[in-house]
Amino acid sequence: MQALLYTLAPVLAVVLGAIIASRTKLNPGLVAGLQHLAAGVVFAAAATEILPQVKHEASPSATLIGGAAGVATMLGLKAFEARFKGPMALLAAIGIDILVDGLVLGLAFVAGEKAGFLLTIALTLEVLFLGLTLTDELAETYRSRLRIIVIVSALALLLPIGALAAVPVATLSPVMVAGFLSFGLMALLYLVTEELLVEAHEKPDTPLISSMFFVGFLALLTLEEIMG
Repeated sequence: MQALLYTLAPVLAVVLGAIIASRTKLNPGLVAGLQHLAAGVVFAAAATEILPQVKHEASPSATLIGGAAGVATMLGLKAFEARFKGPMALLAAIGIDILVDGLVLGLAFVAGEKAGFLLTIALTLEVLFLGLTLTDELAETYRSRLRIIVIVSALALLLPIGALAAVPVATLSPVMVAGFLSFGLMALLYLVTEELLVEAHEKPDTPLISSMFFVGFLALLTLEEIMG
C-alpha cells in the first residue's frame, strides 16, 4: 500500500509532462540539462540503494539470472520499438516501459522504505520526460490536445499496476528477492545509459549541461546520507 501511494508522484509527473508539452515548446538546452539531472539521480538511486541490497545476499546465481532477465527485457523492448512503427506500437512500447518502472519502484520498497522513497524521486524525474516525449510524438498523429493528455494519463496508471505486481516478491526468500532486485538494477541502468543520456545527447551539449548529471548524482547521494 505504501508503494502504491508513492506511485502517485510519478503518475502526476507523467500527466504534468503531457500538459506542459501540449502547451509549450521547451528550450532544447534546458531539456537536455534536466535529462542529465534525472539520469544522475536515477544512477545514484541504483548505486546507493539497489546495488548494496543485491550484494548483501552474495548470491552470484540470483544476481546473474535476475540481471540477465533485466537486460533481456529492456533490450527486447528496444527491439520492439525499432521493429514496429505507428502510434499503437509506440503506445504499447511506452506502456511496457511504464509498467517496468512501476515494477522497479515496487521492488525498491521490498528493499526498504528509504530505497523506495529515493527511487520515487528518481523515477518521478524520469517519467516526467517520458510524458514530454510521448506527447510530442503523439502530436504528429492526433490533433486534439485533450485526447493526447487523456491517452498519456491512462498509460501513467500502469505505474501503480507495476508496483502492485512487485508485492508478492516480499514473501519470497532473500535470495529470490536479490534476483528480482538485480532485475530492477539492470532496468535502471538501462534507463540512464540508453534512454535519458542518449536522448539528452541528441540536443546541443555544453559543459554546464553535462555537469547536471553529477549535480543530480551528488544531490541524491547527499539526501541519502542525511536520511541516514
